[in-house]
Amino acid sequence: MTDTDILLTLRVDRPANGGTAVGRADDGRAVFVRGAIPGEQVTARIVEEKPRFLTAETVDVLEPAPQRIDELCAAAAHGAGCCDQSFITPDHVRGLKAEVLRDVLGRIGGFDAARLDRLLPGEAVRALDGGATGWRILTRLAVDADGRPGLHERGGAGIVTGDPCAQNDPLMVADLGDGYAPGGDLAITLDDTGTRHIVEIGPVPAAAAGGGRPPRGGPERGGSSRGRSRDRRAAQQRRRHREAPRPQRVVAGAPTAGHRVGARRWEIPVAGFWQGHRAAPDTYAATVTDMVRSALGDAAPGVCWDLYGGAGVFAAALTDTLAAGSVHVVESDPGALEAAEHTFTTDTGIHLHRGEVARLIADLPAPQVVVLDPPRTGAGPAVIAQLADAAPEVIAHVGCDVGRFARDLGLYGRHGYTPQRIAGFDAFPLTHHLEAIAVLVRSTSRH
Repeated sequence: MTDTDILLTLRVDRPANGGTAVGRADDGRAVFVRGAIPGEQVTARIVEEKPRFLTAETVDVLEPAPQRIDELCAAAAHGAGCCDQSFITPDHVRGLKAEVLRDVLGRIGGFDAARLDRLLPGEAVRALDGGATGWRILTRLAVDADGRPGLHERGGAGIVTGDPCAQNDPLMVADLGDGYAPGGDLAITLDDTGTRHIVEIGPVPAAAAGGGRPPRGGPERGGSSRGRSRDRRAAQQRRRHREAPRPQRVVAGAPTAGHRVGARRWEIPVAGFWQGHRAAPDTYAATVTDMVRSALGDAAPGVCWDLYGGAGVFAAALTDTLAAGSVHVVESDPGALEAAEHTFTTDTGIHLHRGEVARLIADLPAPQVVVLDPPRTGAGPAVIAQLADAAPEVIAHVGCDVGRFARDLGLYGRHGYTPQRIAGFDAFPLTHHLEAIAVLVRSTSRH
């Protein structure tokens, strides 16, 4: 049941995964309130009602928290689904993310407070270099019916134009103009020299789009104010919309953009995947190699797997930093593997495998170290069972959805693997999203 005319006044007291703050209704049900900060008293409108919880949207702040500020993101202030936490001081947002990380690791992963204190020493969620604004070096903008690029409206089908998102490096989105194909997208990237590359992606053909109707809902990173299930459906629809075959046209620069991590350089399709935060690739590569080294000691690893490996950033780090004997990269995206093949032309120890992880790993040589960076859905029980059967000494797991990350860590425990260290990263400032990396060892491994 949903009734947008029902208002309630309540105090919210803790953050929830997904960017809301949690309070209680008079009947005892949890209320997940978007647009509120823990500690505030607010009036909120119910937008979704379930037997055990309510979802609501702040309409008035009666007692504001000291961390509440004017929106840092003009696009979010005008309804875009990009920076859902830009009304909170960035340092406080990072603290809320640390609370969420500990909460999901305890509630879903099954780790008690004492163990979390050991696994998350010091700052549980760390800032990446570059500040809270202007950190994003690639983006994808939707094109409205008038040919103007912008961002999907939060929880709706509209597109917000004319107001910049605070995440974006200003050079990336300056003077884009209009006149693009309605219903299409613009993929925009700054390469490692600061050069801008723009590729226009045409609209989905009517047959693939289900009659040409545009996908509903805000952008995947912004979430929907109309409930978590609707948010997931909208994200799935947008992914199907993006994955359908579509024509591409280079508007500026080249169809690929160069990105450097350590001593290596990759040429990545402008419309392909790369980390959005300019500091993320180097930070994650250094973190994984440091964690693996701490688990193995001074010994160089033998056979390694880099699963969901993309263009092979972790494979390069394992090879260049840890002198791995060999690394097997498994990835399903042909564009990423083409970039990897070009980068690793002279590396006889790096082997590329195209296909799904669950299908391919049974035929790989037994690993000593596994690094995996699965999509938002996580690795899941089937893949984790396969990893346990392969019996690596060390597993480094990268999670871009902390709920699934916590679930996967709990699954590893059932197979005799235990986390040795966990690190959280504020890779998406001004949003509720964070990423985390854990290193796990078998009970017989060296500690």
